[in-house]
Amino acid sequence: MNGSEILQSVQFVRAKGKRFAVIDAEEWEILIEWIETLEDIQVLRQASSELMTVDGDRKRAGWLEWETVAREI
Repeated sequence: MNGSEILQSVQFVRAKGKRFAVIDAEEWEILIEWIETLEDIQVLRQASSELMTVDGDRKRAGWLEWETVAREI
């Protein structure tokens, strides 16, 4: 089931005068993963675009070297 199908499976209920959206917990987790994947794709596209503008030079793009980052972890 993809994100769009999950969104269409939402059931609406009323309780104490308020309208609530109800979704299966498993489907909720799938939806969260789908949203996180979309966010990751957006980050990748932005990073790729920035890297292309500096002809693939990671240093000029402001990227850190792995060895530097690994020491800080």
